[in-house]
Amino acid sequence: MIRDQARMDDLLQRIRQFVTDVAIPNEDRVEEEDRIPDDVIEEMRKLGSFGWSIPEEFGGSELTTEELALAFIEFTQCSVAYRAYGGQNAGIGSGCIIEDGTAEQKQRYLPKLATGEMIGCLAVTEPEAGSDATALKTRAERVEGGYRISGEKRYITLAPIADLYTVLARDSGERGGDGVTAFLLERDTPGMRLGDPMPAMGQAGAPIGQIFFDDVFAPEETVLGGSEGTGFRSVMKTLNKQRINLSALSLGPAIRMLDEAVAYAKEREQFGQPIAEFQLVQAMLAECKVEIEAARALILETARKRDRGEDVVMDVSLCKYFSTEMCGRVADRVVQVFGGQGYVKGRGIERFYRDVRPFRIYEGTSQIHLLNIAKNLLRQ
Repeated sequence: MIRDQARMDDLLQRIRQFVTDVAIPNEDRVEEEDRIPDDVIEEMRKLGSFGWSIPEEFGGSELTTEELALAFIEFTQCSVAYRAYGGQNAGIGSGCIIEDGTAEQKQRYLPKLATGEMIGCLAVTEPEAGSDATALKTRAERVEGGYRISGEKRYITLAPIADLYTVLARDSGERGGDGVTAFLLERDTPGMRLGDPMPAMGQAGAPIGQIFFDDVFAPEETVLGGSEGTGFRSVMKTLNKQRINLSALSLGPAIRMLDEAVAYAKEREQFGQPIAEFQLVQAMLAECKVEIEAARALILETARKRDRGEDVVMDVSLCKYFSTEMCGRVADRVVQVFGGQGYVKGRGIERFYRDVRPFRIYEGTSQIHLLNIAKNLLRQ
């Protein structure tokens, strides 16, 4: 649902200008420094990207699902690191608080998340809890005035640099999603230790890391929504929307890679003519375009359905599976079009090839989503 077309057109134009004038010229710098430069972060703040999904009463833009998808499609036609830093607050960094936070929690955190003064992250994955997100070993034991949390989180995007962590911990012996509580813990919480950034194959500038909880005291007021045992459901509600966002975040890089491949195919000559004249090269470009437009249609229709209040449980799995797999296939074809230039550093294609690979793992692997789709089909 687009509420004001003129306003939306203006936002999309400003995003395109940011991508063209700020993001793309700084891509190599981000890769080399493994961080988003302060001047670029300031431009993100001016753009308002941190608060795109946050309610207007807390300083955000409160974009609808469709509006946010359109914004992310434009915002991600540059290095993937920008979307992790500048877009996470508009997704999993704030989603649980928006959905289920108490009035006090919303007032305390959402204004700071909306401006980027604070960076939020979601801490679910553990050494024994990946695709099986209910297999949590991190424990929250009730004590006077709150809880004592002990355990470890792993592969948490922006953990080394975040300010606010939505942490899932098991508060009872119940299995599955029951007995899991979400806590809002700030970076300087005593007993919470952050590991060094984990070396990764891509996404320089968007570090992932570990979080260690050594008998951390979490007061009652840190419990998300003030409700014990509802953390897993809160996260699943947030991920239901975030998987649409991630689908859009996968589309942007695919569009950029195809644009680069088309331009290169026109300038690169072999056998006395541009390689764009060869039909097998044309076929690879055409296949990329077909899949990009199919993903765009699926993402936007799913976003509209969510905005209308329809059940999109299966739709978000369709989106996430198809869009992230599509992005990987586009990356592979584009490297092939570039040939040796796509394998070596310098044109940015090898960086995209590495950077988009985790999309098929984030927020439910492709295989988990195939199972979700099958389950929903068989229930019909």
